Amino acid sequence: MKKLWNNIFLGLSLALIAVWMAVFVYPEKELHLIACDVGQGDAILATYGTTQILIDGGATNKVVECLGTNMPFWDRKIEVVLLTHPQLDHYGGLSEVFRRYQVEQFVATSLNSSSQSYQALISMVGGSGTGVINPTTGMVIRSGLLYLDIVWPSGDFQANEGDNLKGNILGAFTSKRDPNDFSVVANLRLGEFDALFTGDIGPEIINKVIATGKIHDVEYIKIPHHGSKNGLIKELLDEASPEVAIISVGKNSFGHPHQETLDLLKEYDIQVKRTDKDGDVELISDGKNWWIKK
Repeated sequence: MKKLWNNIFLGLSLALIAVWMAVFVYPEKELHLIACDVGQGDAILATYGTTQILIDGGATNKVVECLGTNMPFWDRKIEVVLLTHPQLDHYGGLSEVFRRYQVEQFVATSLNSSSQSYQALISMVGGSGTGVINPTTGMVIRSGLLYLDIVWPSGDFQANEGDNLKGNILGAFTSKRDPNDFSVVANLRLGEFDALFTGDIGPEIINKVIATGKIHDVEYIKIPHHGSKNGLIKELLDEASPEVAIISVGKNSFGHPHQETLDLLKEYDIQVKRTDKDGDVELISDGKNWWIKK
């Protein structure tokens, strides 16, 4: 009997410790946007209380280091993973994410890639029980108090440019277009704070994105295509009027970020943070005000 009571006491103590740890880890109701330093690639983690949204996963498993730093060790669930498009520098680390975490929803277009690594990711997602959502213009994905407003790609664009288009299936269609053109563009919002994520869209698609009428003033923008010369045009800055710009980039031979892009951001007096120079870049917002964590 004494042993039984000891076990009960131990169990209650562990439960109490877990509760108090949760209180200390989640003491605030603020949005944390972490642009993870994953080298030449994209991976941005949004956390709000116990809710996490991961946008892209970089080329390697380095993204899991960022998750481990910014999520408590006992939280093994990510509410939403959004893949902007199936290129290695955006999906490469997601297989390890799916190995280590339970993902509730996987948001990605059904554009296919012939790479074996992407086919392996498709198989992993299929066997995980994760719900799949193929995003289209106008769709709203909610997780707790966080909202993802899908700006691009439109259903018409995908239907016109792809073959065998089907809904909520990964790898269902192919296209002769650059995969960057199908990049998911999404606006993440909490209260009055908005952050625009742009994948690797280029000038032609940026104009189509603007034509949707879904771009509005934001506080935060992830600069398209790692700050490449053809990854940003002034019309997007005119529409979005961002206050801070994040360039997710690492050591590369492509000339990213291009000086022309940096000059354009300077012309608009936009604060610029770069993962290759600043490491992980964390922005915090209470839904109204925002600041960069030092």
